[in-house]
Amino acid sequence: MSVYSVDKLMAEARRIAAEYRKATGKPLGGVSGEIAEYDAARLLDLEICRDKPGGYDALGRGTRDGQRVQIKGRAIFDERKSGHRIGQLKVEQEWDSVVLVLMDEDYQPREIYEATRDEILPALEEGAGSRRTRRGAMSVARFKNVARLVWTDAEGTVEDEVWEHHGS
Repeated sequence: MSVYSVDKLMAEARRIAAEYRKATGKPLGGVSGEIAEYDAARLLDLEICRDKPGGYDALGRGTRDGQRVQIKGRAIFDERKSGHRIGQLKVEQEWDSVVLVLMDEDYQPREIYEATRDEILPALEEGAGSRRTRRGAMSVARFKNVARLVWTDAEGTVEDEVWEHHGS
């Protein structure tokens, strides 16, 4: 058993990742995904799967009880730049929804969006001519268009009746 709490370790991971990027100009590989999983579980009442079953990273509790959730994270270092992408979605595997944790340059969560499988798959098919889309990749902007905002750093959990659907 560790002497340090997970909360303290994550705070230190955020600090180190931010300092590394400032020093090298490059993100510290793999850190944003781990931080995103931690934040999604903590903020959305999810239980991270210890043995990754394949298509999902966590199981929902509370209002998401039993849902299989894929978790993606993206640190946005310069909001003026476009073309930010999320990691490959596991479209061929089993899952119910995807949450995207958007973080700032200090790896602090700012917004979390969620989309169901039924919302994601048609959006991926629309761009089927693109090599990136065929692999299950999607831009952050496209994901936000089909997803619902479910959490913000300013408001906390965004309730169902005030979810804003950005889709067409």
